[in-house]
Amino acid sequence: MKIRFVVLIMLFATNSMAQSLSEAQALLEPSGTQYFQNQYLANPAMAGIDSGLHLNAAYRKQWAGMEGAPVTQFFTADYGMGKRVGWGVNVFNDKAGLINRTRAAVSYAYHLPLSQDGKTLHFGLSLGMNIQRLDYKLIDGEINDPSIGAFNRRDDYFEAEFGMAYAHKGLTLQAALPNIRSLVSGENKGVNGGGIFFSAAAYKFDLEGTVSVEPKLCYRGIRGYDNILDVGVNVTFLKNVANVMAVYHTSNSLTTGIGVDIMKTVMIQAMYTIQTGGMKTYVDGAYEIGATVHLFR
Repeated sequence: MKIRFVVLIMLFATNSMAQSLSEAQALLEPSGTQYFQNQYLANPAMAGIDSGLHLNAAYRKQWAGMEGAPVTQFFTADYGMGKRVGWGVNVFNDKAGLINRTRAAVSYAYHLPLSQDGKTLHFGLSLGMNIQRLDYKLIDGEINDPSIGAFNRRDDYFEAEFGMAYAHKGLTLQAALPNIRSLVSGENKGVNGGGIFFSAAAYKFDLEGTVSVEPKLCYRGIRGYDNILDVGVNVTFLKNVANVMAVYHTSNSLTTGIGVDIMKTVMIQAMYTIQTGGMKTYVDGAYEIGATVHLFR
């Protein structure tokens, strides 16, 4: 088998950028849009939290210039039906070397008012199908290798995710379990890098009517790794027309981004994640662009 095939398999296995086969949202380095722009990616309870239809897409390219480097695409659509019910669809695709992984899920959320002054409790449940394959077209070696066929014959499998959130004025608290089936059954079909839990706390301060500042803390449990703390802030200007954001991850990386909101309908966010340690010596950075379209609000 050719050296390039071996290198690509090693690229997939490297622990510093491991990807989850069972939970797309809980990657070791998840989409930067999940922190402020599209929180539904991290928690199904956020589906339909605002009225109208919200379409989100994100594209991320890692390790630019390296053959077989990971390319990840995210798409979600969520809709707030009335004041209490939300629906969502979440699709994820990741290509890294020969590995092609896809996860598609549907979500249901219920938003329960607790008081007249805006206190609300949110619940969400997602059911998803996971598919993972080797791309035969990219193999530069013995295509009849039994291990290749064995990988592609593995069964696709379902996974469930449950999330909750509490919101009151500028405060938002969140918690989610991304792999309920694995947690209950004890059967783990994922790999290291998958999520065990997600939690977050944020508070949005409105300053002088046109500027807002939202600091946020996230704490994520990652299978096979130390838990990760994300410390971030999002600052918006001109009544949410433009924003800058930054999130530091204790996995030794930093995500920064800028965005613009056009007519309160289309939001574009450009982000860059830099490795502050580990792989920085060899490869560096991930570029990501996210787009949101709000309809029927």
